[in-house]
Amino acid sequence: MRALVVDHTATAHLSPAEVAEPVPAPGEALVRVEAVSLNAGEVKGATDPHTPGGAVIGWDAAGVVVQSAANGSGPAVGTPVVTLGEGGGWAELRAVPAGKLGVVPGDADLGAVSTIPVAGLSALHVLRRMGQLLGRRVMITGASGGVGRYAVQLAARAGAEVVAISGSPAQADGLRALGAHEVFSDPAEVDRPVFAVLDNVGGGQLVDAFAALQAGGVLVNVGRSSEADAVFPPEALLATQGRHDRSIRTFFLIADPSTDFSADLTWLAAEVAAGRLDPGISWRGPWTRYDEAAQALLGRRLHGKAVLDID
Repeated sequence: MRALVVDHTATAHLSPAEVAEPVPAPGEALVRVEAVSLNAGEVKGATDPHTPGGAVIGWDAAGVVVQSAANGSGPAVGTPVVTLGEGGGWAELRAVPAGKLGVVPGDADLGAVSTIPVAGLSALHVLRRMGQLLGRRVMITGASGGVGRYAVQLAARAGAEVVAISGSPAQADGLRALGAHEVFSDPAEVDRPVFAVLDNVGGGQLVDAFAALQAGGVLVNVGRSSEADAVFPPEALLATQGRHDRSIRTFFLIADPSTDFSADLTWLAAEVAAGRLDPGISWRGPWTRYDEAAQALLGRRLHGKAVLDID
């Protein structure tokens, strides 16, 4: 079958190649991939010299089941699905455990649905960890990115007063349309405390976002797009009136104990298909243009998601 594999001699460290078809385990379905969504982390991972050449990467993919799981779990042949994995997504076929695929409405755009797994699930699970959000202020850094856009929409639907942070002024109106009540370019500009923070940026923004937390508040770090160190001045950790009992937590989707994501993937797919969630696709093309998409992500020229359609 055809796949995109790691190739350290290529510009984007990716090249098309013929590879062996995956052999599903008894609890896995075999999916014919029709669209994949790119994440900056996996594209950067391909450039890491320690990533072996010939590896098929790719976390997010959507397609149709061509062989159901031998143990009877998961959907039947012919069912459109959205899938999550730690690799193997950028290929014509993918073997997926039943707990890492969700059923997709038959009339859905599989390209739009392919944006869900990493970005949508991360946003959903982090917001759940924050507890009751109705009437509370929630800050989202990196709000114009994949996780950020989903988080803005889901937090607003949960009744939160959403404070979006985006370094691109051109994204402000779009973020307000998604449900953001306030939009700033930096957490340091926020003038009222927030109950919780979903941080996609790290570095100085993490430090400033932590300073904006109210007593009992929590900051959950999901990403580190700034690639900068988070350096806290001594007074940042001083517990005073209104600033005590604050915490910082980390989150990594694949390590989440909720290993069965099928119900959440199915729900998110239905919301995207119905137009109630905007996937924020800012670049889309056939997978023959993988190099263009990867370079745009590495050069930070994209806001939202990039999608490759498998022809």
